[in-house]
Amino acid sequence: MANYHVSKHSTFIQRMRKKHNLTQEYLASKIGVSRPTYIQIEHGEKDLTISAAKVLADIFGISFEDFLAGKEPKHEVVLEKTNTGKKADPGLHIRVTRKNLDKFKQVLLYILENVGGKPNVGETVIHKLLYFIDFDYYEKYEENLMGATYIKNHHGPTSVELGAILKDMQKNGEIEAVKSKYFNHLQKKYLPVKRADLSTLSAQEIAHIDEVLARLSDKNAKEIENYSHEDIPWKVAKEGQPLSYESVFYRDEHYSVRNYDDDL
Repeated sequence: MANYHVSKHSTFIQRMRKKHNLTQEYLASKIGVSRPTYIQIEHGEKDLTISAAKVLADIFGISFEDFLAGKEPKHEVVLEKTNTGKKADPGLHIRVTRKNLDKFKQVLLYILENVGGKPNVGETVIHKLLYFIDFDYYEKYEENLMGATYIKNHHGPTSVELGAILKDMQKNGEIEAVKSKYFNHLQKKYLPVKRADLSTLSAQEIAHIDEVLARLSDKNAKEIENYSHEDIPWKVAKEGQPLSYESVFYRDEHYSVRNYDDDL
C-alpha cells in the first residue's frame, strides 16, 4: 500500500489535532495504529498509509488535497462594529454585521442560560444546537433566524462564526470559559455572565429555540454528532465546505420539522 511521507507536515498534523481538541489515543484508534506509532507519525519518524491520511483529512474537516499540502483552509470572520450595509463576501470570508452579531450573541446567551449548566453541554454540543436552531427555522419559515455559516467536518456541522464571537464575548465579559471533565473527556464549557436581551428575538424565534433545546440538549457530544451526520445538509456537503440552507427541503421524515401538508 502506498505511503504518505509526513516528515514535512508532521507539525501540521499535530497542530490540527490540538486545534480540534483530539487526543493521540483517539486518532491512533481511528487509523488503526498504537499510540506510540502515532507519536512517531507526529514526530515525522513514521509515514502514514494513504488510507490513514484520508481518514485524518476527514477527521480534520479538510480536503485530502489540502491535507497533502499541509494547508489549512482559511475561514476568516470579521465582526463589524457598525452596520456598513455590506453583504457577506462569497466563500468562507464572513462579515458579521453589528445587527447579526447582536442576534447571534443573544441566542448564544439564551442557550447558555437554559442548558449551559448541563454536564453534557460543551462546545461541540453548542455548535450542533446552533446548527439545528438555524436550519430547522429555515425549513419551517423559509427565512433565517441567525443565518450563520456552517461547514462540514468530521464532528458534524460547525459554525464558522462561533469561535470569533466566543472570543469577543469573553473579551467583553459576557461569558466565561471553563474546562471540565465529562466521563473522563476534557470539555470546554461556557457560562453566561449576563442575561440575554430577548428584545432582539421574536416570540416565534424564542418558541423555536425552546423546542430545539427541549428536543436535543440532553444529547452528549457523540450522540448529537452522530445525529447531525444523518441530516441531509451535512450528508450532501463536501468536506470543509459550507452547508446549504436550501437542502433542508430534501430532508426525510426523521429530520423534517415542517408539516408540508399545511402548505397544500
